[in-house]
Parts: sequence; C-alpha cells; structure tokens
Amino acid sequence: MLAIEVKNLYKNYYSTKSGNFAGIGRPDLTEDTNPNSPLGVGGISFQVNRGEIFGIIGPDGAGKTTLFRILTTLILANSGTASVDGYDVVKDYKEIRKRVGYMPGRFSLYQDLTVEENLNFFATVFNTTIEENYELVKDIYQQIEPFKKRRAGKLSGGMKQKLALSCALIHKPSVLFLDEPTTGVDPVSRKEFWGMLKKLKDQGITILVSTPYMDEASLCDRIALIQNGQFLKIDTPKNIISQYKNKLWAVQSDTMYKLLTDLRANESTKNCFAFGDKHHVSIDNEDITMENLKEIIEKLGHKNVSVREIEPTIEDCFMQLSQG
Repeated sequence: MLAIEVKNLYKNYYSTKSGNFAGIGRPDLTEDTNPNSPLGVGGISFQVNRGEIFGIIGPDGAGKTTLFRILTTLILANSGTASVDGYDVVKDYKEIRKRVGYMPGRFSLYQDLTVEENLNFFATVFNTTIEENYELVKDIYQQIEPFKKRRAGKLSGGMKQKLALSCALIHKPSVLFLDEPTTGVDPVSRKEFWGMLKKLKDQGITILVSTPYMDEASLCDRIALIQNGQFLKIDTPKNIISQYKNKLWAVQSDTMYKLLTDLRANESTKNCFAFGDKHHVSIDNEDITMENLKEIIEKLGHKNVSVREIEPTIEDCFMQLSQG
C-alpha cells in the first residue's frame, strides 16, 4: 500500500532577474526515456510506502520545501500528478488536509499563545480535543507540559519543535510531513526528536521528512538525494553507500588548501572535497595505492602527509552523484 505517489511532478519558479530555473523537476527534460525509472526525467517521481520514514536529503534551495507544499495542497504544480493517502492533491485537497500533519521548517505557531493554548487551538481546528488523542502525543507533550503556561515564543528551539510536532499530531494524521524539523536544534534535541519519530512510525504513521543534515539519512528507511530540484538517487541508505564504486581516502598535510588544489589537478582523481580537517579523495585508478598517493603528494612539496582508507558516507555519495 502506498501512502504517497508522485509522477513527473514539475514546479517552476523561473527568475527573470537571474534567468535561472528554480523549483522541482527540469524544464529541459520532457521525454521520459525510461518510464520505469524511479527518478523520472520529466520531473520528479517517487513512492512512499505506508508506515515508512522517507527522507528527502539535500542542501538549502534544492526544492524540498516546494515539494512539501505541493503534497500538503498549499501550492499547485505546473504539471505532473501526486496523491497522498490515495487522494489527489488537486481534486481532493480538502480530504488530504484532514488526513495529514504538516510541520513547516520555520516555527509557525502563535508565539503570543501559551503551549497549552496552541495545542488546544489546533485540536479545535480539526474538531477534536487534546484528551481524545493524548496517547498519540503523550511521550512528546510530557516533555513540554511543565511549561504549558509559557508563551510559545519564549520556548527554546528544541521545545518549540516538540510543541510544533504535538500540534501536527493532535488530529491523528495518517501521513506526517516534517520540513527540516531539526534545523537549528542542538544535538541532544535532534537525537530525542528522531527517537520520537521512530515511535510514531511504530504506531503506523507514514513520515516524509526533509533535512540538510546528511548524518540523519541513516535514520530513514529510504531516502531521496535531491539537488537543483531533481532527485539524484532513491534507495535505502545502506544500498546507496554500497554503490560507491571508487577507492576513498582521507588525506591531510600541513598545507590543506594547496593540497586540495593539487589533488584536484591530479589526473587519477575522480573527485576531492574538503571534509572538516581532512580531504576525501576518490581515485579512479585501481593501480594507485595509498603509498603511491602519499609519494605523489610529498613530491609536490607537502609535509606531514597522512593517507588512510575510509568507508564512504551518505555525504560522500551525495557529493559524487552531484558531480555526475
């Protein structure tokens, strides 16, 4: 059973000022040469199973929020079709709004109302009460209940996210849309938040979540990597990592910027990106060993050179796919 089905969805925010396409889907790819492809070349296409945590992973401006607004019936696409919980996002928008919960990226609750007043308000909008669905939000709400008389605008970032999630769940939705829910939240609150999502999944709620944090990808059942409004890959995090084909090494020296430019200039380098205090380097030549690479770097004048083989991460996979 499918909770979400999207076929060749395309939305264009063409900027006359910059002359660039912005949105989702690509206007220059109109012929679908492979109708069975999950990536859909005429626009984006994907499916989300019921009870699944499906992640949309990509940087700011990639099109994540546009996709969420279309699926929650807030804006219309230029072309393509989409259904949520079996209902068409255009024809059945009223029914969809009853069935989904939506937590936008920016805190959008009433900041001058208290925690309790916000929750009561959203329950009333959906003709329900806090008491009726309290078991669904209990684990989350109990953490902010001691502050129920505090105005929402005075809460910490983590507490605001928990309140927003409680409000999105209070009418017992079948599909939950979370647009970058952990952006700007401290690491402890991020971990707690994902723990809550696992519990919601266990209760049968389908969750579509977007995030710019690549490390959160492993917490999803399946993910779609998105850049410039187009999906690069759709699969489980484990499968995406297993498809990384080249050797991957973490490299350091005493002059890191020069090292980056030197490695990128090497003819055997497929790609090289800065990752913290190291450079992650993919080598497109099976004959080159770590010792060979170290010698090459030292001959270019680098000192204190360190080369070690590492396992790729989702971020490494994303960077490689984004380079084509």
